[in-house]
Amino acid sequence: MIYRTLPPAPTGVATATAAGLHCPPPAAGGRLLLQGGLVVDPKNGVEEPRDLALLGGVVHSCQPHIPTEPGDTVIDCRGLYVFPGLIDMHLHLGDLFEVSTDPFAHAAADGVTVAFSPGAGNTLLAPSLLGAEFDRGLPISAGVYAGAPALLATSLDDEELVSYFTGTLAREVALQKLSRNPIGVATGMQIIGVKDHMGHFILSDESAERIFSVTSRAGLLFMTHTQDPEHACRMAALSKGRPLYLGHASAAGCGTFGDGAADMKQVLDLLAQPNIDGELLASMMRQNRGCREGLRIDSRAQQLCYQALADGRVQVLASDGQGDATMKGFGDSRDNIPALFELCDLGVLPLSKAVALMTKNPAHILSARTGNPWFEQQLGHLGCGAAANVTVADRHTGRAIYTIVNGQLAAFESRPLRSGWGAGRLVCRFGSLSRTGVGDCSMGTVLP
Repeated sequence: MIYRTLPPAPTGVATATAAGLHCPPPAAGGRLLLQGGLVVDPKNGVEEPRDLALLGGVVHSCQPHIPTEPGDTVIDCRGLYVFPGLIDMHLHLGDLFEVSTDPFAHAAADGVTVAFSPGAGNTLLAPSLLGAEFDRGLPISAGVYAGAPALLATSLDDEELVSYFTGTLAREVALQKLSRNPIGVATGMQIIGVKDHMGHFILSDESAERIFSVTSRAGLLFMTHTQDPEHACRMAALSKGRPLYLGHASAAGCGTFGDGAADMKQVLDLLAQPNIDGELLASMMRQNRGCREGLRIDSRAQQLCYQALADGRVQVLASDGQGDATMKGFGDSRDNIPALFELCDLGVLPLSKAVALMTKNPAHILSARTGNPWFEQQLGHLGCGAAANVTVADRHTGRAIYTIVNGQLAAFESRPLRSGWGAGRLVCRFGSLSRTGVGDCSMGTVLP
């Protein structure tokens, strides 16, 4: 039998002939072009089919039609939704003896491009330890909190702590009063914030005052574990108008400490105060009310949360991690994308405002509380020059189809790609670092 039609010879694929092996040339390094997706970019007021071009790790162009050029890598996004890369403000990433799963890979597969890990047991050595992993390659960008005891346990007074976290404390003082580890001293200020956690420790009023004093002046977020409304009200009172962030505020609606609806109302009322920001967990905003291996929110409390989202008291959704992690948390990053679509389907928010909960709004809070415009300039939108972080989602399945981190494909069809390890960067209140140098310290010394 002779076939009448033959497929064209593939380009860019290695082959062999009698003359030997023929290797494809290196990739041209042109643009990554996403064609025909429904772009939803709340910050820039875009919600229509567009093409998106990424080049050099940043957004190059977002237009109704972008002509292709030689060297472009083209991705067909017709029928898919193209969001700014999701920012997960509360995602535990390997802290507290997490050895059985791979939360970075899971997060990338779920469409997360930037995450912040609020391990209450983290010391000021955490940025260097995380930085070493970024030097060796991680698929998403991430930042880390320090636990409040890590600050209180040093010999630095409050003024010196503020100087340290703003980068002005003399190294000699830090080595005498903060740590004898020179790497820890050099990198410890690269945190995003400080974590209070009533399940690990209960701060005295005096200790809480010190943490508020330092974080408010140093431009660090101060996150409190929110579950017991009494503790949340206490921390709000101690804030005295200084910034406070209520982590997984929707956990108060699960009834652990009392009536779920009444407790939820107490916490949501706190979020009406201008100095207090907070987040609800994506899992608990879904119609099934949360993960069965975590906590499920009371249906009455969930309705109160929907109202708080609609009236703008709450402007952030987060995951708290993955359900299969050792520290299961109260949610799961697999619910992030489905929750955004379901909030729209239920009529709680229009799609653009739902997407803003994990894009524009977190970036705004980060800039406002750190005093650094970098977050709003680089994250949470698809304007020209922004970091090339993109989440491409399928509304029918609620899955991330493509996760793009700093211009590199990190996951495809909800599966992490090995080629994407190395796409991520360490994020701190000063901005982001593509390399920290810590990961190379043990491999040898580079001579001047």
